[in-house]
Amino acid sequence: MSAQVAAVDLGATSGRVMVADISDDRFEMRTVARFPNEPLRLWDGAREALHWNVPGLYAQVMDGLAAASRDCANLVGIGVDSWAVDYGLLRDGRLLSLPHHYRDTRTDHGVDLVHSKIGPEELYRRNGLQFLPFNTVYQLVEEQAHGLLDLADAVLLIPDLVTYWLTGVLGAERTNASTTGLLGLDGAWDGELMARLGLLRQLFPDIVEAGTGRGPVLPSVAEQMGCAAEVVSVASHDTASAVAAIPMDPDHAAYISCGTWGLVGVELPGPVATEAARAANFTNEVGFGSRIRFLHNVMGMWLLSETLRQYQREGRHVELGDLLAQAAHAPGVDDVFDTNDARFLTPGDIPTRIRQWYTERGRPAPAGRVHMVRAILESLAAAFAAAVRTAAELSGVDVQTVHIVGGGSQNELLCQLTADRLGVPLLAGPVEATALGNLLLTARAQGLIDGGLAELRERVARWFPPRRYVPRTKRAAAMV
Repeated sequence: MSAQVAAVDLGATSGRVMVADISDDRFEMRTVARFPNEPLRLWDGAREALHWNVPGLYAQVMDGLAAASRDCANLVGIGVDSWAVDYGLLRDGRLLSLPHHYRDTRTDHGVDLVHSKIGPEELYRRNGLQFLPFNTVYQLVEEQAHGLLDLADAVLLIPDLVTYWLTGVLGAERTNASTTGLLGLDGAWDGELMARLGLLRQLFPDIVEAGTGRGPVLPSVAEQMGCAAEVVSVASHDTASAVAAIPMDPDHAAYISCGTWGLVGVELPGPVATEAARAANFTNEVGFGSRIRFLHNVMGMWLLSETLRQYQREGRHVELGDLLAQAAHAPGVDDVFDTNDARFLTPGDIPTRIRQWYTERGRPAPAGRVHMVRAILESLAAAFAAAVRTAAELSGVDVQTVHIVGGGSQNELLCQLTADRLGVPLLAGPVEATALGNLLLTARAQGLIDGGLAELRERVARWFPPRRYVPRTKRAAAMV
């Protein structure tokens, strides 16, 4: 009898449940549920704070898994992935409060508290993690300063929290744990660092390897789903699952996982925690098979999607396809803006902030919606190309091809502009790389397929041939 697996893929703006029939010579993937993931703005006594509606998200997950059960003749495995860094606090197995959203501004104080106890240089030597003000370590120290951790006996990152609700089993999957800033370069929790920061080691569950079983769903979950299945710890950081599904040769390729964020880097056998890497703000995060994802966060499609939301808030009709078609024929933009400027991190009027960025520097700002879209895509392409070059220089990888996966791989203009600025071929797809990686690792754990990372990637290349973008000579700036 054939068997199927399901992927719960939770992104920062939406989630979905996908199922697949997988064997060594067959792959059929389909979506059975999609749902929004909208943050909640709640008054916390002093200000309006951003939170994740995780219980509501879990309800949508359960509806999706019930749909998966109805769709499948023999659902045997479930994998859960999500965005990184955010977490829930538990006491006696109960969620104490709604998790904060990483775009909330509360961690500014946490950064100062951490750096007053351990400088950024030493912190990087210990964890190899790029500086982002919302890294878990800063969030937790801020919680500790307000006494909130005193109430908790467990900290679970979002996919581990969902897995706990499905199985009743605590654990910390390694790829996502590596984004916290509390995992050492040896892949273990850094108890000494936790002690220096006043964080209790017992708050953090034991590390679980990607691709291992976590146990069957609880009886109550099975009843609600309509079937029993085993939950697998996939590469639960969504980027880790995506990179596992990129059909690349890591010795000669870089990647761009482009969704809300653009994660740009290379895959290595070990970390690069040099001062040069820290100065370039590159991170060392764990991937499937204990490979290292040496990458840099670039503001991704968030800039475009939030710009379109602003136009809609202003009552202006927007058709993305029309704007992209017009932007493709608009003049090129040489004077790009810094996509990683901190002003673009929080929700709001991104077009006005972009114009302000130009005005502050005495430069002409994009005029009109078409030129704004063109400027955003040119600036993203420039940021992607710069990050690829830096990754190659810092790691020594001879980058001859760049792969782009995720939603951004569907944006033909962005892909061509990125190829132009890279000066090497850009291979686009698969679009659903995160869900695909999740499904492949779940299927592997269930014995439906076998092989290591290279064999998984060979299957992806066979099932999802990428689209090739060749740099246009007049715009190309070859890799060095």
